[in-house]
Amino acid sequence: MPRTVLITGATGTVSSALMTALEGAEVDLRALVRDESRADGPRGQGAEVFVGDLDDARSLPPAFEGVQDVWLLTPNGPRAPEHNMNAVWAARQAGVERVVRLSVVGAAHDAPNRSGRLHALSDRETEQCGMRWTILRPHWFMQNLLNEAGDIAATGTFSLNMASARIGMIDVRDIADCAARVLLDDPDRHHGRTYTLTGPRSLTVDEVAAEMGLALGRPITYLPVSDDAKRETLLGYGVPAWIVDMLEEYARAYVSGWGDFTTGTVADLLGRPPRDLAGFVRDHAAAFTPAEDD
Repeated sequence: MPRTVLITGATGTVSSALMTALEGAEVDLRALVRDESRADGPRGQGAEVFVGDLDDARSLPPAFEGVQDVWLLTPNGPRAPEHNMNAVWAARQAGVERVVRLSVVGAAHDAPNRSGRLHALSDRETEQCGMRWTILRPHWFMQNLLNEAGDIAATGTFSLNMASARIGMIDVRDIADCAARVLLDDPDRHHGRTYTLTGPRSLTVDEVAAEMGLALGRPITYLPVSDDAKRETLLGYGVPAWIVDMLEEYARAYVSGWGDFTTGTVADLLGRPPRDLAGFVRDHAAAFTPAEDD
């Protein structure tokens, strides 16, 4: 009998990729969305959609009833531990067997960023939840480069406040494939494990620009900027100040060398190497290419 898997954060980048990775698998998919107006995407991926909000514990029981596995993704924000707590409690009350939680790279009580410290609280709660559990801690997403796609397409340049930091960045599709592997394996196989997921190589942002240029067939230039300049840009786009502060903390950590590492975990889980940057760029070339060149 197929297991029922509840996907939280169902309209986000990682969870959408996870539902794609689970297509054709012998599972019954459910998706939790905050608003009915956002239900079409998950429905189109074959999920039964429930409307609920991790911010509202009373809205969650219908989505969790009859579920065996929960993919738990909480949005970044100061209330992230509360959202995790609400989901874990709903899962316990519903008799869920397993929680697979998306954390962040370097989550720890002494992490150099607020996101890592908040996730450490939720990781510890998940470890003590009384259900089978697995935690995934992915590195910086290659998909973050899509935030710079407009500038890359228009000017062949992009700006980040990460100086010459090296980062073992990962394609979100590999995170999704690893999550799918865990969810499709026997619940005991990955119980009690925390997996740090990275790409195949640690690259400087200058190297990223060079590899993007090779993949796209035209020069791409990285223009380092100060924290203050990046802050002004992000705030100008309407990014909340709390998120801007969090991103600045990450950037400073990466500049210090905190993100200069890779692991072999993706290959261990999937039996293949993680996707490389060049393949990511080729797969998303349309986003990085001027409209007249399409």
